[in-house]
Amino acid sequence: MLTRSEAEDFLYEEAELLDDWRLDDWLALFTDDGRYLVPSTDKPQSDPNTTLFLIADDIVRLRARVARLKSPHAHAEAPHSRTRRLVSNVRVASDDDSGIRIVSNFAVFRYHGDIADSYVGRYEHTLVRLGLGLKIRLRKAILDCEALRPAGKISIIL
Repeated sequence: MLTRSEAEDFLYEEAELLDDWRLDDWLALFTDDGRYLVPSTDKPQSDPNTTLFLIADDIVRLRARVARLKSPHAHAEAPHSRTRRLVSNVRVASDDDSGIRIVSNFAVFRYHGDIADSYVGRYEHTLVRLGLGLKIRLRKAILDCEALRPAGKISIIL
């Protein structure tokens, strides 16, 4: 069974990779069938196959997203945003043959030029053990906000 401390270490490392803009290292945390989901704010527990999601990336789309974010032609992120992630209330919800389910709260603060945005919500991670390490099979960021303001979009990885 994964301990809460081990889960926290994993999530804190993931947050650091994203805040340091080490997107390739972050992407390497995913399994080949990994998914990154951000559901709509009005239906956070819906199915991405039947409901519109803000982000519903399989590993192919996630690799393309990372490549775009790293490109100097990504106007929304050139130069890239400065972010700071706070992860708290980490719990290991289950640990069985289907994977390790971790739930936590997050706050992501984004600074780009003179604009400051904050995103608050809950993470749901499903991790699997591969060799001696852990990999992300599912990363879901459920936002608490009712609408994305002021920009109406998410140009960073939550």
